[in-house]
Amino acid sequence: MSTGQYKDKIVLGDGLRILKKLEADSVDLVITSPPYFQQRDYGNGLLGIGNEETEQEYLDNLLAIFFECVRVTKPTGTIVYNVGDKYIQGGLRLLPYRFAAKVIESEKVFLVNDIKWMKLNPTPRQDKRKLIQSTEPFFIFTKSKQYYFDLSSYLKHLDVLNRSRNSKPSNKLGKKYFELIDKSDLSEDEKNKAKKKLKAAIQSVFAGEISSFRMKIRGIHKLAYGGQAGGRNNQIINNGFTIIKIRGDKLKRDVIESPVEITKDNKHPAVYPLYIVQELIKLLSQAGAIVLDPFVGSGTTCLAARNLGRHYIGIDINPEYVELANNRLKGSNYQHELFL
Repeated sequence: MSTGQYKDKIVLGDGLRILKKLEADSVDLVITSPPYFQQRDYGNGLLGIGNEETEQEYLDNLLAIFFECVRVTKPTGTIVYNVGDKYIQGGLRLLPYRFAAKVIESEKVFLVNDIKWMKLNPTPRQDKRKLIQSTEPFFIFTKSKQYYFDLSSYLKHLDVLNRSRNSKPSNKLGKKYFELIDKSDLSEDEKNKAKKKLKAAIQSVFAGEISSFRMKIRGIHKLAYGGQAGGRNNQIINNGFTIIKIRGDKLKRDVIESPVEITKDNKHPAVYPLYIVQELIKLLSQAGAIVLDPFVGSGTTCLAARNLGRHYIGIDINPEYVELANNRLKGSNYQHELFL
């Protein structure tokens, strides 16, 4: 059956069965958060993933759905799974990582990143002998090394904010480096060259070409650990100094901070943040791409995809959640969530 028949629809049914009807290599991005193992009441009785009696059954069912997601994803596409852990008899079972290990062992995909969701409002626990859990993983898997990846679009609003905070350089910029150059054991020729390059870097900051810089001087600053020939360490050894220009964009780390989603009139017990899903969609897909969620729940993935000009396909076994997701899509105007 053509994947296009499901485009921009929320489909009621068993995820595995629906996925088997989709064409191979037809979806650009899968983002989903399967039900946690014996963790919450998702309102579907004994149906669906999460209600299994054993951890192994749960993992087997997760993997069956996952590998169908792999089949329907394009070679340039990605599959993102957010999996939660569980305490059993007082100990964490590491279910997310056992799942990821099994996926990697299959050698059908690559694990590109394990993004940590840092919850800014984690659920408080009464157990005085355990720290509060405040992270969950988002695993990013790809079918090939040719996956789409737009790093410049990911958390772009934080780059803009960072530049605005650094928009007014101090008149004392570089003063300490001039003093260190004078105190150094560099030759007079090396000192003159260092001061000339330092002045040029300061001018670049005031011109808005870079946001800042760092300078390392031979005999004053340590060489970088593991430096290679031709790198900054050689510049320090041969020239007496090196200047590291900072462009202003924040480092794109494998950590993203966001509150746990609390949505008015949303009866779903586990809504993952629209903010995170939107950032992942911008990172991993282009406008017009098809984004699939086989455990669509309250419809957050589909809402984020629509907000960003992508097509969506949502699947859920619970008719109440299918109705909830459709109502969210009908009743929600464009909402591009930012968390600063």
